[in-house]
Amino acid sequence: MVIAVPKERENWENRVALTPEGVKKLVGTKSARVLIEESAGAASGFSDREYSAAGAEITAERKALLKEADILLRLGKPPAAEIPDVKSGAFHISFLDPYNEQDLVQKIAKQKINAFSMEMIPRSTRAQKMDALSSQASLAGYAAVIEAAREIKMAFPMMMTPAGTISPVRVFVIGAGVAGLQAIATAKRLGARVEAYDTRPVVEEQVVSLGAKFIKIDLGETGQTRDGYARELTQEQLEKQRELMQDRCIAADVVISTAKLFGRPAPLLIPRATVEAMRPGSVLVDLAVDTGGNVELSSPGEIVDHKGVKILGLRNFPGQVAKHASQMYSNNLVNLLLEFWKDGNPGPDFNPEDEIVQGALITRDGSIVHPGIRKIYGLEE
Repeated sequence: MVIAVPKERENWENRVALTPEGVKKLVGTKSARVLIEESAGAASGFSDREYSAAGAEITAERKALLKEADILLRLGKPPAAEIPDVKSGAFHISFLDPYNEQDLVQKIAKQKINAFSMEMIPRSTRAQKMDALSSQASLAGYAAVIEAAREIKMAFPMMMTPAGTISPVRVFVIGAGVAGLQAIATAKRLGARVEAYDTRPVVEEQVVSLGAKFIKIDLGETGQTRDGYARELTQEQLEKQRELMQDRCIAADVVISTAKLFGRPAPLLIPRATVEAMRPGSVLVDLAVDTGGNVELSSPGEIVDHKGVKILGLRNFPGQVAKHASQMYSNNLVNLLLEFWKDGNPGPDFNPEDEIVQGALITRDGSIVHPGIRKIYGLEE
């Protein structure tokens, strides 16, 4: 069984799909042959020498690596131009964004590549160790606070000194999912005064347990999906939410917005008028910038300075702590492979009846097989 890891192509992606420790597990317990493209882990702090010591083969021949792989492990989507280089029957495992990448998914199916989408891993107890969305969101929440602390010209904690007392920074976190809760915890550890808001009343207890104040806004019926994601609000609810959140944003020194809708564009929560009402020197962090953004003025990959208010729209917040992000993602992938790779088998047996496979496998044997994706693409009979 040949498992291959190509170097990520996006210039903002500094994570790697498999760490040397992950290589050891696959080579040592399953006798897999692991190919790593030269310098694939360099940006995450993993050298080719470490990979070689772990049992991997290092190659500079990217096309040959793609052609030889039985299983391809990536973070990002495969470049369309490389799909013909992947052999039919191979398994490709990465974040795939299948809701918005119909042409790419159809090309993958046509090549008879069996593609897993890591963002589609079910949120179940059994699949928790494979849940890459959560592992990366947790680090994104942490990195959002660290980046905000880097940009704001203030100290986070209260300080009582002979020269006077410094008040703690006020942080407002929008969205109390995995990223939001980690942002709350990190800001509290740095000594900030933290408030948080979420459309799901059920998360209030978690917010309060971390030492933050939960802001209640009555929007009528909201709630969450079966997988724990916030439900999409109506246009009227969004307008009311923006109006009531504006005062919290204006009072804050740092606003961290984490609101995403699975498979759909992020809701616009902070319009230009709110940004312009905030104090110069304030910092906004938009963790949803890659899916449309929660902040009207945010821009993917940029720090926008609008009338003295900085808006951070970094494209890869987990990549700000790339070594740990890579370790966690690598563990997610290895756990997925080992879950289906029984002793004595030459490779993983991805049973199509298994709930994890049904939830995350998008294409198989030349067809798009995921029921939800088939429905969105209009393939249901």
